[in-house]
Amino acid sequence: MARFSKIRLLMATLLFATPASAEDDDIMRLRRALENGDALVASKANSAELYSLVERMAHYKVPGLSVAVVEGGATVFADAYGDARTGEPATPVTLFQAASISKPVTAVAVMRLVEMGNLNLDADISTYLTSWKLPEGAQDAAHPVTIRRILSHTAGFTVHGFRGYAPDEPVPTVIEVLNGAAPANSPAIYVDQVPGAAWRYSGGGYTVLQQLMEDVTGQPFAELMQELVLEPFGMKHSTFMQPLDGLHYAFAAGAHDDEGKARPTHTYPELAAAGLWTTPSDLAALLVNLMASYRGEGGVLSKASVVELTTQVTDGMGPGFAVDGQGEGLRLTHGGSNRGFRCFLAAWPERGQGVVLMGNGEQGGPLQREVFENLTRHYGWPG
Repeated sequence: MARFSKIRLLMATLLFATPASAEDDDIMRLRRALENGDALVASKANSAELYSLVERMAHYKVPGLSVAVVEGGATVFADAYGDARTGEPATPVTLFQAASISKPVTAVAVMRLVEMGNLNLDADISTYLTSWKLPEGAQDAAHPVTIRRILSHTAGFTVHGFRGYAPDEPVPTVIEVLNGAAPANSPAIYVDQVPGAAWRYSGGGYTVLQQLMEDVTGQPFAELMQELVLEPFGMKHSTFMQPLDGLHYAFAAGAHDDEGKARPTHTYPELAAAGLWTTPSDLAALLVNLMASYRGEGGVLSKASVVELTTQVTDGMGPGFAVDGQGEGLRLTHGGSNRGFRCFLAAWPERGQGVVLMGNGEQGGPLQREVFENLTRHYGWPG
């Protein structure tokens, strides 16, 4: 494992290190702001003195934080702070669990299948499912469960989220998760609210979608995501493999509790809802590509498909991303929370701007809010 750590640090240096002399003035100011508390993080009580990022990480007991910033339609900054694991520094190629940020990435894969003619966002999903049947529930012919409704959390599915499986626990199949059958630790997934009637967050719905995508394509979900999204969008360090193999594990951050103590890293077979391992730089590459398509400047998806992703289905929610604002103020966001990991992303498609924050501690949410709010002031992002 020590050899893997050395390889990881070498790769990080080769892939991401930028000599200070090569950084433009704005990036140097941003780096100073992040590292030295130069008007970027919270002021100390009753004092003009500012906290540094490392001090705020210590306050929230978050061992590691990785950051990527997009400006002008390109990633202009990527760096990591603190530790991936005890004694192992985090680098820009350190993998974090993206948790629920897996959902908008899944939505991108869905739009690729729509463009290929394999899926229709508004068709009844029962026409696609072959290996599992949607249980009877609040859905009917007039109010079907559709992919658009699943993506926007308006399909009426149960099961908000998943707690994952510790290394010593048996991991269920997706069908067992859908049925709530042992060894699954979550209840059965079904529709108990009329589809289209209201928004209710449901990782359960995305797990149904995972099985649907496998049924339609005949491919395992992790392989399908590699083909549809990770490779074409340049997410070269990312994987939906759960659990990780040895090589990916060598690059992975360890999970930590709210006291900053190492805890077992859980496995999530609910890949579409919570299974992505990635880096901020890889997610930034995805955002850059989507924003280029949105602005008609070329990208993997058509402009029409990205417009679908940026259009609200219900108040504040589109297919995959949370959506608010309009014009230059149009903003896409999503957060993620798995055991021991927290993350957040935001993007402004019209402006070609965005940010991705990923950390390996359960108090990462408040820390990332501070960093995000201050980055917003630093760059003048709207909203």
